[in-house]
Amino acid sequence: MKKYIVIFVTLFLLFSCKGKPDSDAKISVTLDWTPNTNHTGLYVAQELGYFAEEGLEVEILQPGQGITDQIVATGKSQFGVSYQENVIRARSEDIPLVSIAAVIQHNTSGFAFLKESGIKSVIDFENKRYGSWDSPSELAILKNVMDKHGADYDKVKVISGIYDFFSTIGKEADFEWIYYGWDGVYAEGRDIEMGYIPLNTLNPIFDYYTPVIISSEEYLAKNAETTAKFMRAVKRGYEYCIAEPEKAADIMLKHVPELNEKQVRASLDYLASQYQSDAEYWGYQSQKVWQDFASWMADEELIAKPIEIDKAYTNQYFED
Repeated sequence: MKKYIVIFVTLFLLFSCKGKPDSDAKISVTLDWTPNTNHTGLYVAQELGYFAEEGLEVEILQPGQGITDQIVATGKSQFGVSYQENVIRARSEDIPLVSIAAVIQHNTSGFAFLKESGIKSVIDFENKRYGSWDSPSELAILKNVMDKHGADYDKVKVISGIYDFFSTIGKEADFEWIYYGWDGVYAEGRDIEMGYIPLNTLNPIFDYYTPVIISSEEYLAKNAETTAKFMRAVKRGYEYCIAEPEKAADIMLKHVPELNEKQVRASLDYLASQYQSDAEYWGYQSQKVWQDFASWMADEELIAKPIEIDKAYTNQYFED
């Protein structure tokens, strides 16, 4: 009889503990910007209990006045959302950040403009105003694609500090660099007659990962099990976005009700086919993509020194 009591108590404890966060597994993930559909998989994992099922209590934070890369590097947040470019730059400065997943498989950003601007190709960027968000490598990339297509970069007037496409395009700037999955699909929904040139069609080197999920070498080395649990839950979150974009939109709007509903739904409908795209699984990162873009940054002297590619990213949390 005692044997059965022990078995019953053991099963009761197992089932009663399922889904409860481990008090030692309270972690945070800091976004790169204000919440948007690049982050939906994180909110889905939180809402549907994927983190809790792994015994994790996860807080989703905004960077505030800080920079996410610095917040993660200093251990103030265990995980973050960043960009391949930032990880490469950090590692060139001996800051050991590591990309552990590609949120979107291909670069879905590019140059956008109103059709009335007369821009039809890169050559038409000449004698136009470019609205810049002041990224360290942004203008080097613009110059590269213009040189590659026989256009004179020196004939572009760069307008600094442009961050809101809809309030500035055609007014303060003639063309801007946008993420199609956010601003582009929303422009279509608002019947704005817009032209768009995808960046990755202008030079394949620029088909880099943006955004990515990051952590620090130190945290990964000391918390392999927690990281594996976190990534299992996040992967499930993004797979849900791929399979159920409408329901994922409902979850995103529940957590961030101030977002524009039409924009969120249009964005997730588009991103459902982009999160994984042609990769074997969500989150996969190619060594060639990392090597090509890092080599270009080194050649352009955008980083202090070349980096060890194999230490900058990993697929191990999916392969395991």
